[in-house]
Amino acid sequence: MSTRIAIIGAGGMAQYHIDGFRQAGADIVAVCDLNEEAAKATAGKYGIGQTFASTQTMYAELTDLDAVSIIVPNKFHAPLAIEALNAGKHVFCEKPPAITAAEAQDMKDAADKAGKRLMFNFNNRARPESFAMMDYVANGTIGKINSAQAKWIRRTGIPGFGGWFTNKNLSGGGPLIDLLHMVDLAMYLMGYPEPAHVMGQTFSDFIDDKSFKGPWGLPDNDEGVNDVEAAAHGFVSFKTGQVLSLQVSWAELVKREEVSVVFQGTGAGGKIERLFGSDGLDETCIDSCELYVQENGNSVNRDITVEACEDMGRSRSAANFVLAIEGKEEPINTPDQAVSLMKIIDAIYESASTGKPVAC
Repeated sequence: MSTRIAIIGAGGMAQYHIDGFRQAGADIVAVCDLNEEAAKATAGKYGIGQTFASTQTMYAELTDLDAVSIIVPNKFHAPLAIEALNAGKHVFCEKPPAITAAEAQDMKDAADKAGKRLMFNFNNRARPESFAMMDYVANGTIGKINSAQAKWIRRTGIPGFGGWFTNKNLSGGGPLIDLLHMVDLAMYLMGYPEPAHVMGQTFSDFIDDKSFKGPWGLPDNDEGVNDVEAAAHGFVSFKTGQVLSLQVSWAELVKREEVSVVFQGTGAGGKIERLFGSDGLDETCIDSCELYVQENGNSVNRDITVEACEDMGRSRSAANFVLAIEGKEEPINTPDQAVSLMKIIDAIYESASTGKPVAC
């Protein structure tokens, strides 16, 4: 029998969740959104049979529901996930896991108590480049990754002014929490070491400047607030001796949008990168995946060729959730990792606020 899934939140990311779940053979039975007209529109577009404006009503009526997918503003990730887990459902939640590490821990505790899967859409782990690089990690080619540099930088990428993205109460923060994918991917390649100390700084210079607006996101809301950072830089030392530097931004005077992890291992270095053109669209980006080794006294750079993936692993990540529920694949992320990641995010914000390093 197919895994039965409901979508909570009728926004744009629903298309990738739906595609991935169906690729894995799941049955998507409902869309739930407080805006029931939006739920009906998404359900109609993707041929989904039922809609709800209340999760409580949905759980009461769909007694054979196996799992839910959560695609809502960040503030509501934890309460909706915990509600679903308490109702006995597996949960696939959009990133970030929550708006604080404490909330992520509460989600993990609820999953442990319920005995259900809790996974997050860290979709860059599911890119073909990442699968290929993890094979080199697993076979020992790369060795121990001593240091890594994680970037997701945008020149003009503020996702609308006055909407929930720029409202700290709803989002938890700006690009640091929104674009945490490369920090996660770097730690994934490094074996998700336990953080020891974190130092960070945030910058809000352009957060009110509409010339830095991105090509996607929400309509501007003049009644809303813009109280998050526009850019963040940080440095993490781990208890293993490994280190990670990071740079994330919606609005920073860089040449172009860059999404990358570069690392230096004891056996090989490497890079996973996506460069965007001026249109900021996935379809026109340039992807690369490389290894750097020494062979016979020579410096050798290897291009790793993989199939194209325009959606940056979003559908494949969703498919992994279903396959993990059904015991057909190992999950590519865990609640423990989500808690660890959010501890680093919390610590960078604390360090930026206090001007001091923070012990994790």
